[in-house]
Amino acid sequence: MELYQLKTFVAIAKEGSLTRAAERVFTSAPAVSAQLKALEDELGVKLFERTPRGMVLTPAGRSLREEAERTLDSAMRMRSAAEQIRGAAQGVVRFGTVVDPVALRLGDVLVKLAERHPQVTLQLRQGLSYETLAAVQHGELNCAYALSDDEEVDGLELRRLVPVELVVALPAPVSRPGLTLEELTQMPWVGTPPSCILRTHLEKLFAGAGRPYRQGRTADNESAIRSMVASGMGAGLMRLDQAEQGRRNGELAIWEGWRSRTWLCWLAGEGRHAAAVDAVRGAVLEAWA
Repeated sequence: MELYQLKTFVAIAKEGSLTRAAERVFTSAPAVSAQLKALEDELGVKLFERTPRGMVLTPAGRSLREEAERTLDSAMRMRSAAEQIRGAAQGVVRFGTVVDPVALRLGDVLVKLAERHPQVTLQLRQGLSYETLAAVQHGELNCAYALSDDEEVDGLELRRLVPVELVVALPAPVSRPGLTLEELTQMPWVGTPPSCILRTHLEKLFAGAGRPYRQGRTADNESAIRSMVASGMGAGLMRLDQAEQGRRNGELAIWEGWRSRTWLCWLAGEGRHAAAVDAVRGAVLEAWA
């Protein structure tokens, strides 16, 4: 039994297709089929059923998939440990970020990384959550912070770091007791692009009032949303800590009739855990311990 056979098995399980699995493991569909047959012969069990909807795991396949994933994780950790031993934690890591650096504890991460892995350099790129997530999936970024509601993302390692509370912020002059959800959704709004997680929660808020959200004014970062709300351009969603700071400064008010939650997560591409990315992961998780 070879590790590449286990990788192929897991890839087929994730994709449900020999062709897509071949793309994931960078080989041909006939090679994937041959590797699967060799593994089934080795194990003496049938791992998949071929159906009109694609490749479906058998009960034996579902059970053995967990063992295969654990074996691959162990092999990956062993490679990473060997790279650490021979001092291979070096190079440039393309790291995606969202929201402000203070909220991300980037300062702590950079200090820990410089102390322990001085040959690892971060190349930071800021973007919206869904764009950043897609960039990690496509290999344009090695790892990233992102706001996400998901507990897992296919093809990525996802670590939830901290919950993020979301609230509705209002221009101070329009805030009043007894404001209803229906009245709220009839106000002007400062929205975000569809590639921002805040847009997803904004659409859910409007759905609760039985009406669709129609995009008008938009901002692509929290500072811009806060500024536009404070200037009276409309209501907007933002992180609770940002809204509370704005309220303390007399810039805006918080509507108490709704709250939502998402998560600040750390993401990395599965199978691309080089020593440098492992070093970044360690610094991030320690900063958020």
